[in-house]
Amino acid sequence: MSFRFITKSIHAYLIDYPVAIVLIAAPFVLKLGQSGPLAMWLSVVVGVAALLLAALTDHPTGLVHIIPYWLHLWVDRAVGVVFVIAPFAFKFFGLDAWYYWILAAAVLLTTSVLNAPEEPVAMPLGLDGRTAG
Repeated sequence: MSFRFITKSIHAYLIDYPVAIVLIAAPFVLKLGQSGPLAMWLSVVVGVAALLLAALTDHPTGLVHIIPYWLHLWVDRAVGVVFVIAPFAFKFFGLDAWYYWILAAAVLLTTSVLNAPEEPVAMPLGLDGRTAG
């Protein structure tokens, strides 16, 4: 049984936009910022950037298909790494720190461990740059 069930469509429909909205709203709901204002605003800024990334990605819910999905996943992974490091780098403590560590674990799990590999796209003969024969 494979644990790699998060396909491009699942990522597009169930993860990108809902997570971006949570990143924007959660700091206010959870009253983040006990460690300083950056603990709250980092999530908000990343949430806005995530909305933009989703809108520009070449997947089913992208509005303008500019960014390839593989690059989108690498940006997500980079954000996960930033979320691991941020509490140490910016001296977040308590809920502020745990918020970012939990998000980091979720982001890195969904984009790496649970992410289903993309199916290769079949190219019509002659359109892949190779000649027949």
